[in-house]
Amino acid sequence: MAKKKRDATICPKCGTKVEPIKTWQLVSPMPDSKGRITITIMGSFQCPNCGHKWRGVVSKIKIGGGEIEVKGKKIKEPEPVQEEPEVIELDLDELDVSDEEIEKALKSK
Repeated sequence: MAKKKRDATICPKCGTKVEPIKTWQLVSPMPDSKGRITITIMGSFQCPNCGHKWRGVVSKIKIGGGEIEVKGKKIKEPEPVQEEPEVIELDLDELDVSDEEIEKALKSK
């Protein structure tokens, strides 16, 4: 039978809502079957009511395969914006370079 998921931000002893004292990330070394990498945000907690200490999963993020999934909700990744390259036009007549220097530079390549 599957393990019941419980909210890590609620004290397992007295049921008080608690914010994490410290958080850190764990990145999975292998992608899942859809090619996504899982980033797990862990937290350490201490209940201000009863003093109980514990660690738990604060959030999970799955990134890759054209989507982002946060807490089981899928968010489509924005398409990368294709920018037109900047065109720089030079008129050789406006440069202070003689024709001989241009020919010499072209021949040296």
